[in-house]
Amino acid sequence: MRLNRNNSLSAALLSATLLLPLSAAEVLNVYSHRHYEIDQQVNQRFTEKTGIEVKVVNAEADQLIERLKSEGANSPADVLVTVDAGRMQRAKAEGLLQPLRSDVLEKATPATLRDPDGQWYPYTVRARAILIASDRVKAGEIKDYEDLAKPEWRGRLLVRSSSSSYNQSLAASLVSALGEEKAGAWAKGVAANLARPPQGGDRDQIKACAAGLADVCISNTYYFGLLLNSPDAAERAAAEKMSIVFPNQDNRGTHVNVSAAGVAKHAKNTANAKAYLEFLVSPEVQQMLANGSYEHPISMDLTLSPTHAKWGEFKIDTTTFPMMGEDQQKAARLFDAAGWK
Repeated sequence: MRLNRNNSLSAALLSATLLLPLSAAEVLNVYSHRHYEIDQQVNQRFTEKTGIEVKVVNAEADQLIERLKSEGANSPADVLVTVDAGRMQRAKAEGLLQPLRSDVLEKATPATLRDPDGQWYPYTVRARAILIASDRVKAGEIKDYEDLAKPEWRGRLLVRSSSSSYNQSLAASLVSALGEEKAGAWAKGVAANLARPPQGGDRDQIKACAAGLADVCISNTYYFGLLLNSPDAAERAAAEKMSIVFPNQDNRGTHVNVSAAGVAKHAKNTANAKAYLEFLVSPEVQQMLANGSYEHPISMDLTLSPTHAKWGEFKIDTTTFPMMGEDQQKAARLFDAAGWK
């Protein structure tokens, strides 16, 4: 299915939530796995609008989850933010979040990409795409994730480490779609096709392909967007040698993950937390994120960003998304068996 592009909020709908009395607008404590400069701008804008000071603790999602568990009722956290729905599902399963009902959030976020019980809501979409060297790979030559394991790509593929949550989530989607046996064979095929052992992040894979080390790589789309819009001319030139492929458009769709936020179980500032989550899906913030981190807006409104408009629409895999958290553990075992380091 395709997400509704006309799902964005009106500023008027949001304003009633944000106009909190200053006596209530004191502080918001956010535990966040996000680490982008644009997030600081978003938080500053939230403070300007509401008077609520945003205090952020940054760490890996697994570390934040363990911290919430150890702190228990004494935790200062009001909001948990991750860049992986699987981690949000884990936080929910361990009783670290609380339900939040909000007409604003339910209207702004697709039901297929949020927690059905309202314990967490997405606010950006993060597609895991295939990038090809435009001068060495013909359009249509590679179409699906499954193609990456075919022998014709031997020595022509780059991808980051299997320890990356991005790859674990992708493999989890293949477990859901194909079953463990076929997903395991796919992981072995990908490992066999690598031009070098995994090293670096997604941007490193793109640059190496552009330099001729390989012809194809796997990357989240926003890393491609960051390179295309980089202040560094060499990075822009490298990115311009590559083209984007949204896989599996003739079947289940492209695998996506989300940046998501939920209200912590023992939040002391729940009204502020609700206002913050609703602010994240406002048209203003969605446009800031689309042109700052180059993630897709949760509404998939491509008019918010020239970069996304150029890439165009694509079909999202919503069928495997609900199983992401459970199947990530299976994916990690498959990676080990495949020798994908």
